[in-house]
Amino acid sequence: MSYRAERYLSLADVNPENYLSGVPEQEIQELYLEILNNGVHGFCFSVYEEGQKPGDIISEEQVKRRMQILKPHTQWVRSFSCTDDNDRIPKVAKAFGLKTMVGAWLGNDPEVNEREISGLIELAKAGFVDIAAVGNEVMYRKDLSEEELLQFIYRVKQAIPDIPVGYVDAYYEFSQRPKITEACDVILANCYPYWEGCPVESSLDYLKKMYRQAVHAGNGKQVIITETGWPSQGESLKGAHPSEKNALAYFINTQMWALDEEVPVFYFSSFDESWKVGAEGEVGAYWGIWDKHEKLKFQNP
Repeated sequence: MSYRAERYLSLADVNPENYLSGVPEQEIQELYLEILNNGVHGFCFSVYEEGQKPGDIISEEQVKRRMQILKPHTQWVRSFSCTDDNDRIPKVAKAFGLKTMVGAWLGNDPEVNEREISGLIELAKAGFVDIAAVGNEVMYRKDLSEEELLQFIYRVKQAIPDIPVGYVDAYYEFSQRPKITEACDVILANCYPYWEGCPVESSLDYLKKMYRQAVHAGNGKQVIITETGWPSQGESLKGAHPSEKNALAYFINTQMWALDEEVPVFYFSSFDESWKVGAEGEVGAYWGIWDKHEKLKFQNP
């Protein structure tokens, strides 16, 4: 850890809600680049290029190109699916020396679910999976019953007993669904102050409360923040306002806190993806640290 990072970690004792309180803009820029150059725990891997969407062909070349960009800045990558060429992501990540959290995307199509689960197990047995994530926000979307999801979780656990298995959902679901929490080896919690309308000025404190609720529900199990982030443009939600300034501040505050308290965080997301403008509105396309052209955002011109 660098001298500058040590300095800003100490600021949390003065203002625990904001590491950047009173920090000059130029130093914020320097700290942002320093954090990236030192490396963060993990990024959610954004694979789709401009004009692509889920279901389109994913080339090995595009996965390698984006993995090459991420490699100097992270230890882990998280993927979301094991079908439609998404199996390329953990394979390429391992070739680049990165660790992987690999997800099976579960929904309301039994045939797709079967292919996802089979693909996850196959990838894990072949050595491409460090943490297996069985489903993402399935309970939130109400795509499956709790019992159906539990059957998938226990099936994967039985198939790959030496690999940690968890389920990804909003942090509060683990308090409300103790059977799922019990089934998980590790608690995989999505924490978004933005989506709960929290102003960026108090978002770090809000994130800490989300995390601690998941920790309490986990009752001693490791909790990993599998998604958190802030959009750089788009629609506001109550007191939460997208902007490059706010996204930069949220990224730095999150990473400094994660470093300070040794919390594993997968940041959402690596690259902007235009296809995400659907149900989320315009804001869905602007969660990346890199833009859709793979250029690093939040730098002074």
